Amino acid sequence: MKKIFLKWQRQTRKLGFLAAMMAVIMVAFLILSFPLNAQIPKSTELRGVWLTNIDSDVLFESNRLKQSLRTLHQLNFNTVYPAVWNWGYTLYPSKIAAKIIGKAVDPTPGLQKRDMLKEIVSEGHKQNLTVIPWFEFGFMAPADSLLAKNRPTWLTNRRDGTKIVKEGIHNRVWLNPFRPEVQQFIQDLIVEIVKNYDIDGIQFDDHFGLPSELGYDAYTTALYKKEHQGKLPPADFKNPEWVNWRANKITDFMKRVFTAIKANKKDCIVSVAPNPQRFSYEYFLADWQKWERMGIVEDLVLQIYRNDLNVFISELEYPEVKQAQTHIPVSIGILSGLKNRTVPMAQIKTQIEKVRERKFAGISFFFYETLWNMSQENPQQRQQTWQKIFPTPTNYPNLLANWKP
Repeated sequence: MKKIFLKWQRQTRKLGFLAAMMAVIMVAFLILSFPLNAQIPKSTELRGVWLTNIDSDVLFESNRLKQSLRTLHQLNFNTVYPAVWNWGYTLYPSKIAAKIIGKAVDPTPGLQKRDMLKEIVSEGHKQNLTVIPWFEFGFMAPADSLLAKNRPTWLTNRRDGTKIVKEGIHNRVWLNPFRPEVQQFIQDLIVEIVKNYDIDGIQFDDHFGLPSELGYDAYTTALYKKEHQGKLPPADFKNPEWVNWRANKITDFMKRVFTAIKANKKDCIVSVAPNPQRFSYEYFLADWQKWERMGIVEDLVLQIYRNDLNVFISELEYPEVKQAQTHIPVSIGILSGLKNRTVPMAQIKTQIEKVRERKFAGISFFFYETLWNMSQENPQQRQQTWQKIFPTPTNYPNLLANWKP
């Protein structure tokens, strides 16, 4: 009996040794097979997505909207940016819009007799999602909108008098951001949202600027002449002084809006989601680098919608981006697809890795429908990939604390 026991003990030891060796080999294999450039998500990482009413029906039905927010929570997203100002209308019931435009909300049937923004705030917060309404159209409006028709003197134009700016197949016009009445209208819409909804922040983008070819309307010309001893604005819309003068006027308004937001809700985050600085400034007079240095931007989500990985990486490393990272949370907006332009998950995953390697505050994706629905790839497989990218929940970065990347 003793011999049998000793034999059993020796075999057990051998098996234990073999099991231990197998465990070591498995750990080594996992370490070696894990990509060296893959970054483990931080305890705080912005994981956002834009919700829009363009090429998407996510906002147009209450139950569908709630289920979408629950799905985002289940996949460990933590932030949503719902559009609230598009196509010359608000997407929420607005007394300000009703007074100026004539309608209290976008006429799309799916937005009638409900408050889409209130639903997102309520359900979003239940799902631990940070809700930051997105003021998408800024000073832009459709050329045939009620706003453009009812307020023709509010519009600006090129030097030749033309007003239409093409955006894809759409004809757009731009409200003059230098007119006091326009500024007051836009500011009133923003403050209305801040005061009436339990939002966590509000976001602007390049449309809070102005295409640099515009600004030759009578009002702006007179203002320029007044400040330049009677001189007319330069004929070249890219003239550095003319660009700078208009950009500074927009910066002054941005400062005024920031002050108004904080006066009504001190902890409301002021977020900006622009293109890289050189494009924003030159083409839209939106000097976000200056805004950031002035302290009137608390959260930057830089849109880098590039297929070329080398270009994508180079734009992550611009000096002004690195500088901003030392002051405020800087996240990167990644294109997850468009209606007629699918983006493979492999590309999205690689870009996320490059962002994480450089210790950005997080990532956000444009736009909801293309995360898995609007793609040539299998929707279920794309959702499974998102689960691997965001394996555990994380908190939205504490933007109002002292930021440390």
